[in-house]
Amino acid sequence: MPTRRLGSIDVIRALTMYLMVFVNDLWTDKGIPAWLEHAPAKADAMGFADIIFPAFLFIVGLSIPFSQQSRMDRGQSRPVIFGHIVLRSIALITMGFFQMNLENYSKQALLPLSIWEILITVSFFLIWLDYSKEKQKLKLWLQSLGIAILILMAIVYKGNSPNGIIWLRPHWWGILGLIGWAYFSCATITLFGGERLLLLVAFFAFFVFFNSSVMLDAPQFTGSFRQLIRSLGLGNASNSSITMMGVITAVLYRKFREKLATLEIILIAIAIVLLAFGFATRPLWGISKIRATPSWTTICAAITILSFAILIFLVDRKGKENWFKIIKPAGTSTLTCYLLPYFHEAIFISLIGIHLPLIMRTGIAGIIKSLLFALVIVLITGWLEKKRLRLKI
Repeated sequence: MPTRRLGSIDVIRALTMYLMVFVNDLWTDKGIPAWLEHAPAKADAMGFADIIFPAFLFIVGLSIPFSQQSRMDRGQSRPVIFGHIVLRSIALITMGFFQMNLENYSKQALLPLSIWEILITVSFFLIWLDYSKEKQKLKLWLQSLGIAILILMAIVYKGNSPNGIIWLRPHWWGILGLIGWAYFSCATITLFGGERLLLLVAFFAFFVFFNSSVMLDAPQFTGSFRQLIRSLGLGNASNSSITMMGVITAVLYRKFREKLATLEIILIAIAIVLLAFGFATRPLWGISKIRATPSWTTICAAITILSFAILIFLVDRKGKENWFKIIKPAGTSTLTCYLLPYFHEAIFISLIGIHLPLIMRTGIAGIIKSLLFALVIVLITGWLEKKRLRLKI
């Protein structure tokens, strides 16, 4: 079966990353419409920002079958590929863990928050930079330096808690950490289970069922699994269900790549089923990203699938990939694009204290500012990519 991806996958990745940078910048704005932001935890609702993270989980799953088949085509065995899955998961979980602890950083710590944030982000680049073959000796030294910085940042860390000063701990796993755990579960299932649709659908159904039982507090259905699932960092399995739907979509994509019109119909049908489930069960638990309800999970998965179907039509069938050329680096250097705003926040906002006039950060002007900011981040990502300065895990 062909392993080459068609353009729609790269475009949906780029769009998702661009929009993630955009919604993550909205906190610097004032007077933003509520529908653009995250809905409160107790609300039965979701804003535009609540759709982006699940879309990111979906594209992680979308890439798994292609990545694994490509490695198999190069002669790698399943144990070797599993080792890569473990290392990649550890990288994401580590970055997410450190970034999550930014939220509780104490003023009593040795270093100011902005300096600590800059140094951990620098360490991420040093450790996981995509070094060329000609720089393997330098790679060892720089990676060692990055690990040393990260260890030092862990040593000097102090966080706040209701019980006083605490050290690094997983209050949650951070965005990258949640992605890492979901990637680990779904990539492992795909590697050892193969691209058997019935098996993949069964795992998706299990994740949704588990998510539902947790929301209904029905341990009699999942008692033997609940502790195991949570000990694996999968929470209530909502993230894994979205990622697994991405895997399923990728397998369908590979099977029907010569019949794209048929694929679009199949994807639309799947989206309709997911929407029906999400809205039909909404009275049970509501739609909430913060609580990760099954309705939020399935509705967001449906929205992403429909978006992907549109991109298949535009990019793969009509050849409009150039429409999205300007944001292409967000899809090819995705992790780099995600991390760059941390430098901006720490250096320009926190350390130097540069703020745009309030009028440029309010209402429509603020939205335009955040859209332009995301574009600038993507363009810088593209410039760094040309200099071979990009992360790869």
